[in-house]
Amino acid sequence: MNIAFFLLPKKEVVCLKAESTIRQTLEKMEFHRYTAVPVLDEKGRYVKTITEGDLLWKIKNTDQLSFQTSERFYIKDIEVNRDYQPVHIDAEMEDLMSLVAVQNFVPVVDDNEIFIGIIRRMDIIEYFNKKGSLK
Repeated sequence: MNIAFFLLPKKEVVCLKAESTIRQTLEKMEFHRYTAVPVLDEKGRYVKTITEGDLLWKIKNTDQLSFQTSERFYIKDIEVNRDYQPVHIDAEMEDLMSLVAVQNFVPVVDDNEIFIGIIRRMDIIEYFNKKGSLK
């Protein structure tokens, strides 16, 4: 099976720019009620996934950083706790399954490493559940 079947295209995915501030990130995550969001560079390449936990640890461990000062700090400078590995659009289902087992979603990139969307774990589970493969 081609993994593109499960792709949620970039235009439907909330993403952040690496140059986003911590405040912008917190506000976007709160508005969309997401706990993790892909981060892209200026060329649209996938950089990392930032999580609520990454933000909390950064705030806790950085002097002078609070919600009030968070517009002066950028997510490009945050180390992430978990490395959300992307897959290429031509990846095999086996590659996808090993990642989706430990990630809520898997970022998908093209041959030029440009982010093209995500594959959500829930979509895969629902697909196989409907096919009867999980019963």
